[in-house]
Amino acid sequence: MSVDAVTIMDKLQSHAMSLGIFERVNLHEPKNAPGSGLSCAIWADFIGPVPSNSGLAATSAQLIFNIRIYSNMLAEPQDYIDPEVIKAVDLLMAAYSGDFELGGSVAWIDLLGQSGRQMEAQAGYINQDGKMFRVMTIALPVVLNDSWVQNG
Repeated sequence: MSVDAVTIMDKLQSHAMSLGIFERVNLHEPKNAPGSGLSCAIWADFIGPVPSNSGLAATSAQLIFNIRIYSNMLAEPQDYIDPEVIKAVDLLMAAYSGDFELGGSVAWIDLLGQSGRQMEAQAGYINQDGKMFRVMTIALPVVLNDSWVQNG
């Protein structure tokens, strides 16, 4: 029993890369400004127990990932920036909905918030290295059965 973050993150990256719309898909929050085109970054945000899915012998866990889509805020035509970012988020959410067990590596992606937080995305702006980016960050909660053994 443990949290296999490497396998889970590899599966998340694989979904993003399979869409063919990103110039890069990183498994970390970028330290430098992404290049031109759409970029995707995936990193962990939260881990904690899921009481409703735990028992007396083992504790299940919820692991929340941030999946951020980046687009240069000065890209042209500017009217297509948001639609392009939203399309990328839509495609990712559809991919995660269609494989909500990530090939058996998690119990489920909590699409509707059964364990507390639902899959959702928030838009915003980020200034990185003096460059402005339009972003949307998906909060992707995954539930893992029996992650930690309980001993009394």
